[in-house]
Amino acid sequence: MFKIRCSAISEIMTNDRSGKAMGKTAMGYIEQWYKEQLYNRRKEINSKYLHKGTTVESAAIQYFSEIMEVPFEKNEQYFENDYICGTPDIIINSQIIEIKSSWDCFTFPLFDKEIDKKYWWQCQGYMALTDKKQAQLVYLLMSATDDIIESEAWREAKRRGLLEVDYELYTEVQERMSYDSFPPQLRIKPYIIEYDPAAVEAIQQRVIECRQYLEMIKIQ
Repeated sequence: MFKIRCSAISEIMTNDRSGKAMGKTAMGYIEQWYKEQLYNRRKEINSKYLHKGTTVESAAIQYFSEIMEVPFEKNEQYFENDYICGTPDIIINSQIIEIKSSWDCFTFPLFDKEIDKKYWWQCQGYMALTDKKQAQLVYLLMSATDDIIESEAWREAKRRGLLEVDYELYTEVQERMSYDSFPPQLRIKPYIIEYDPAAVEAIQQRVIECRQYLEMIKIQ
């Protein structure tokens, strides 16, 4: 039975032009999900941004723990109910904490006041699963790992028409992708998200609509 992953809730919450019925983006997501079931394949979504987020996740949690002086631990427990499923990054007594590592200082939301709706919906799902009434969405600006720096150095070499990465170019890229020397206020951006029961009810209703759409497109 179809259940929506918290990380993909925003994909199905889009509406059509009337603002009431399920939109094309939601339908497209359901069709992709159904293909994954039919062919027993998972669509791969690879990008350097996702790769960095995954690679530096442990370091990001450790850094956040040090700054907050709280020993946060990565949550490994998978949660699900009748409608949604997912694995929150961190669970503490009062809230869930979702960690997002920015690619660089230009993608880091230093001055942004509005919360990205994708992550707002994701946190609503996690709160519903864990019975928490508050979430903290935390962006962190972490230094890139050696493999990412090397990959970016080669990309830069190719862009400049060079046949190899010399020490000078590698050092240039390394310095550009390192943020350890900056103070916490330039590396940590937290947002507080309150539990919204109406939003969770809307998610549940949309999952029901998604299941109905699946029945319509079902391959006999």
